[in-house]
Parts: sequence; C-alpha cells; structure tokens
Amino acid sequence: MAYFNLSFLALLLLLLPPLALLLILYLIVRPRPVKIPIKNRHVFITGGSSGIGLALAHHAASEGARVSILARSIDKLEEAKNYIQLSTGIDVSIFSADVRDYDAVSKAVEEAGPIDVLIVNQGVFVPEELEKQGLDEVKFMVDVNLIGSFNMIKAALPKMKKGDGMPRSIALMSSQAGQVGIYGYTAYSASKFGLRGLAEALQQEVISHDIHVSLIFPPDTDTPGLTEETKKRPQLTSIIAESSGVMKAEEVAKKAFGGIKSAAFIVPCNLEGALLSIATAGMSPQRSFVMAFVEVVAAGLVRLVALFFQWNWYNGIHTWHAQNKIDDLMEQRTEIHVADLKWLGTWDLSLLDGRRSK
Repeated sequence: MAYFNLSFLALLLLLLPPLALLLILYLIVRPRPVKIPIKNRHVFITGGSSGIGLALAHHAASEGARVSILARSIDKLEEAKNYIQLSTGIDVSIFSADVRDYDAVSKAVEEAGPIDVLIVNQGVFVPEELEKQGLDEVKFMVDVNLIGSFNMIKAALPKMKKGDGMPRSIALMSSQAGQVGIYGYTAYSASKFGLRGLAEALQQEVISHDIHVSLIFPPDTDTPGLTEETKKRPQLTSIIAESSGVMKAEEVAKKAFGGIKSAAFIVPCNLEGALLSIATAGMSPQRSFVMAFVEVVAAGLVRLVALFFQWNWYNGIHTWHAQNKIDDLMEQRTEIHVADLKWLGTWDLSLLDGRRSK
C-alpha cells in the first residue's frame, strides 16, 4: 500500500508541471478560438483562375459559398468559372484586375459586394540568385506578392468591418519560403516574409471587429506556375526544395480551408510545414492552448532539428560550389590541352631541332 501511495505521488509530481503549464496556456492564449462559417457566405479569392486559387474557389463553391474570383486574364477567369459551375452547380462572379492597381481592385471589390472571407492568394515567383536577377524582377515580385496584398485588404476592409454579425476571415497565402529563406528565393522570400508582419499587425487591428487573420504556408504545389518555375530555378534551389516534397493544389485548398474555418493564425500544409510553424512561432498569436503547449515544449527539439536541416543545406551548398570550381578547372585544363594540340599540329618532328616546318 505504501509502495502504491509513493508511486501515485511520484506520478502526480511528474504530471503536475505539464498540467500547470496547460492551465496557464488555457488562460492566456489569445485570440480565443472561434469558428468561421463558409456556407452561404461570400468568399472572394485573388489569383483564383488557376492553381491553388482555382482549387480554393472550387472548394468554397463545394461547401455552398458564394464565390468571387479575381485575376488578370479574362479568358482564364471564364474557363475557371465554367469549370466550377459544371462541377459544383454554383455560379461564380469573375473580376479582371491587376492587384498592383489599387483603383482597379477597389472597383472590383465594390462590384462584388461585402466580403465575408477574403483569401489573398495571388503570387508570382522568378527564381534566381539576387546578383543575377534584375531589379525589375525583384520589384515585380514585391509589388504583386506584398503590395498587391495591401491593396486588396485595404479595399475590402471598410465593408468587412461592418459585417453581418458573424465572424469573418482574411487569409493570406504565404509559402514555406515565407518561413525560411532558401537559395535562389531571395526576392520571393522577402515578399512572403513581409506577409507575416502584415498579418500579425493586422490581426491586432481587426480583432475588435470579429475579423480573424490566417497565414497559410504551402510547400511547392503541383500547378502550372511550378512547372514553369522548375525550368528556370537554380539547381541548388531544386536540391534544397526537394526536402519538402510537392503537394496537389486540392490538398493545399483543403488544408487552407481547415485553418480558415478554425480561424488558425498559422496554417501549415504538411509535416515539414508544421515543424517550421513550431520553429518560427515567435510572437505569432495562437488560439489553441494545446498547440501552444506543443510549441512551448517542442521548441528546443524542433530548433535542434532545424539546425540539422541548415547543416545539411549549407554542406550541400559548399559541396556544390566546390564541385563547380573543380569542373571549371578541369574545363580550363581541357581547353588549354586542346589549344596546345592545335598549336603542335602546325609543327613537325623537326621541332626537336628547333626548326618550324614550311
């Protein structure tokens, strides 16, 4: 009996710290949990004519939402509209505008009407090392990915604040390259990292209006954009990016809506993304006290795992550059050897006597 009492006491002492931590987190995590309804609500998606945006629009329509999509190409918008209507029976409103043009975006938002769920999904990526990349390409990515998001949110926010008495959502489509910098993604990562600062500050500004911000972090996704990107991106970028795998657009859309409906601030899309979310949680809001517990307890271990990833990446970078130097040296030696053979070809054996052939 005494042994049983001692065992019970030891177990209690062992469980007391984590239980106390869970209780503290339950009391302090903010904002509080909330559910965002999708059915019969207006979901507005930028970049909605293809890729992840089209998958998001299809998913929203399947859940009974009223869907509006915005993109630049009217032809692609018409194709997307027909596809969604045929597969779900839901009519979709389409708006042709460039997110870099605030006036055009404002006009589209005015025509679309009050928005309940805004998904800022547009994005462009031109992969290249910064030294080789033109500043016009850098500006293009920042303008579309970051400034375009400001334009879209600023245009939609006034009517979203008035609302319909139900919680609303603003979701920003970032990238795992918005959680960790990757070789060849310098400008792209900068534009996607910027979305995090936007989202964290915006959540504080709009929480009193029952608007909830989500930041979605997909990995490489099987879209027409990725196909074009992989043709151009540096070899090292492909080697590093392979560690996270590739997801289907439909899978990303499903994960995204799961996060939006639960009003999660950080929405990872796969295991690597979940680990990155813990490693980079920082000062981000957290609605789930259970997830907050995981972040607190696992932070050190995940940081160790992250350091192993960095070790692997930097070793790969050093090895790749060292091999390139060896290849360049061998190529130079080959060129010199070929040049020597061509030069010797103008001489005969009398060269041994120091006389050139006629």
